[in-house]
Amino acid sequence: MEVLNKSQLHHSLFNQIRYQIDGIEIHNSHLAKLLCTIIPSNCPFEKTVKVLGHTIFQIPPLCKLNPFYEEVVGLRFKCLSYLVDECGEDVTKYC
Repeated sequence: MEVLNKSQLHHSLFNQIRYQIDGIEIHNSHLAKLLCTIIPSNCPFEKTVKVLGHTIFQIPPLCKLNPFYEEVVGLRFKCLSYLVDECGEDVTKYC
């Protein structure tokens, strides 16, 4: 039996969570709508602070620091695709 160090354990755990998120299948319009509402279409942390039309400073998008960012965005895309392809819904309100 292989003993994992702390770094390997985190890496293994993150990969398992990524795999679980990627494996979620959407077959319910209520769940798809809920996830499209909960998962933002763009990074909510990116901000530009302006005073009198001049940019004072900018807070960069921090979403990519989330280790599951790509998987969550992919899940949102699956939900949008399900709503359009299977339910025939207009998803512009989620964009």
